Parts: sequence; C-alpha cells; structure tokens
Amino acid sequence: MHAPTSTRAPTHNVGLVHFALAMGGFAIGTTEFATMSLVPYMAQGLGIDAPSAGHVISAYALGVVVGAPLIAVGAAKLSRRFTLLLLMGAFALFNTLSAAAPNYHWLLLFRFLSGLPHGAYFGIAALVAASLVPMNKRSQAVGRMMLGLTVATILGVPLANWLGQAVGWRWGFVVVGVLALATVVLVAALAPRDPPQHGASPLKELGALANGQVWLTLGISAIGFGGMFCVYTYVASTMLEVTKASPAMIPLVLAIFGMGATLGSIIVPKFADRALMPTAAVLLLGSAVALAFYPLAAHQLWSIALDIFAIGFLGALGAVLQTRLMDVAGEAQGLAASLNHSAFNTANALGPWLGGLAIAAGYGWTSTGWVGALLSLGGFAVLVVAVLVERRTR
Repeated sequence: MHAPTSTRAPTHNVGLVHFALAMGGFAIGTTEFATMSLVPYMAQGLGIDAPSAGHVISAYALGVVVGAPLIAVGAAKLSRRFTLLLLMGAFALFNTLSAAAPNYHWLLLFRFLSGLPHGAYFGIAALVAASLVPMNKRSQAVGRMMLGLTVATILGVPLANWLGQAVGWRWGFVVVGVLALATVVLVAALAPRDPPQHGASPLKELGALANGQVWLTLGISAIGFGGMFCVYTYVASTMLEVTKASPAMIPLVLAIFGMGATLGSIIVPKFADRALMPTAAVLLLGSAVALAFYPLAAHQLWSIALDIFAIGFLGALGAVLQTRLMDVAGEAQGLAASLNHSAFNTANALGPWLGGLAIAAGYGWTSTGWVGALLSLGGFAVLVVAVLVERRTR
C-alpha cells in the first residue's frame, strides 16, 4: 500500500490547511446542491420550461465526470498546491460566467465548464489533507476536508437559495465565485509549498485504470451512493405528497440531512482509521436499513426527519472510500482519488433515474426508499467481492 507523499507541513498549520481545503468543498457543495433549488427561478428568468432548466444540473454533473480523470492525468507533473490553485481559480471564473450567462445555451456551457474542476479538486485536496497526518489518521483528515461539502448543505445552500429568491438566481452563482476566490487566497497562504511528485507522469496515473481494486472501489461508490441520491432527489415531493408537510418544513428537513452528513464526517472516519473496510460495510448495510425504513417514516414529519438524518450520517462512506483508494491506487494516486468523485456523480445520476422509474411505474413517492436500499445492498455486494479478491491475491 502506498501512502500519499508527505508535504511536511508544520504540525501547528495542519488544522488551518484542512480549513482552507474545506472552504473549497464548501464552494463546490453550495453550487452543486443550491443549483437544484434554483431551477424554477432559472427557468423563469431564461424563459424556458423546468425540465430544460434541469439540464443545467446534468451539464454540471457531466463536467465532473469528464473533468476528474482528464485533469488528474494532465496535472500529474504539477505540484498539488499549484494544481489546487488552478482548479479553484477556474471554478471561480466559470461560476462567475454562469451568473452572467446571456441565454440558456451559454449557461449550459458555463455549467459544464464549472463542473470540470470539481472531482479533481476533491481528489487532490484529499491527498494533501491525508499527507499532513500520520497513516492511522488519514480518514479523519479526509473527513475534515469533506466537512466543507456537508456544511454547505446547512449554510451555503440556504444562503444561495435565499439570494435567488430575493434578488435573482444569478446571485447564487456570484456567491459561489466569491467563495472559490476565498479558497484561492487561503490555499495560497496556508497550504505547504510542495514539489511535484517524484517520478509522476500521465502514464503512471493511467496505471490506475488497470487496477482491479480501484475499479471495485469506484463500483462501491457508484452503486452504493445511488441510494442516498435516490431518496434525496425526491424528498421534497415526498414531504408534500405523502407527509403532507408545509412547504416551509422542506428546508428544515434538508438542513437536518446536512447536519447528519456533517456529524458523520466527524465521527465515522475515527472508526475507518482502525478498520477501513468493515466500517464501509457497516455504513452500506446501515444505509440499506435506513432507506428501507423510509417508506414507513415518510408518513410523519418527525420520523422522516430522523430517517433523513440517518441517511445523511451514513453518507460518510465517501471519506472512507477516498482513503481506500489511497491504499489500492499505488503510484496513480491523483487519478484514483479524482475518479471517486466521478463515481459519486454517477451515483447522483443513477439513483434519481431509478427512483424516477419506480415513481413513474406507479409505485409511489416512497418507493425511492426501496430502490435506494437495493442500491446500498448492491454496493455492499461489490465490497464483498473486493475483499474476497484482495484475500485471494494475497
């Protein structure tokens, strides 16, 4: 197993570096989740229908999937600090251009371009965060870096949505641009100046594609995370149609999801650093249970809130799988780490699509829970295969 190369930052700076990296996650999380809530306002402002406006989200996700491997390979010979600065600078630029898009087609282009740095940033930031701590605390370091993403669901998304309602949807993207620029400043000031990785090359990064354990880990993420997105995408509609809750309660329940995700990012990595794959297995099985309970919980506000909290908490699987990729990627650390977020966005497409099929087939809004549970179990099955293959190889 290969640990990320240490950047030898002074110990007292580690917390500040993690904060700087988390700020980038906060910017990314704000735009990724807030854009979903701004769809009605974009449709109205651009004179298009809601389904067409929804393609803006798909364009961003496509950018993430495409950008993560291309940038990781292309930046193989650059220092990680310099790469992070380039990525956040581009993220600030393209989100600002999104705010100024003159029409729908330009907005699609700028959202696609905005998505390109997403996966590579999280992948490289995870490697930097982990490189500053001992081997037995890497998952905790990645979890702290990912806190920016989870806190965004509590603070950043409501702020962007409020601005979208009060002064126009374009200001939501302006906020993200400002947050990204703040990240550039913080990373430039706080991140250690590291040299390019010794012997790194695009060819070595591409070696990750020949590693079966890398693909299995990505499979766990692409399938196992689909359950969470399957429910999250339709939770607002479920609350209105099944729970019969007031629309004012929807932001509160979504914030509760964010609280669960934030708490999970703090607590779960401590267990992962002691037993990585067993922790991942427990998270997947726990998610299957929480998602299977969702059709029952959806009928009461208090129970759906508790279940959504649990689903968010168990979403800490992301940090665990990020560390797993560090263990199995060998010399292709950058590409493998970045591909995790391509897999994550594959789950973001797969879960809602399968959930939508179940709803369209007449199984009801709560059927997303059953579909999600099956996806979590599918991720668990891939994990079992990964463990068995690893044991046989040894």
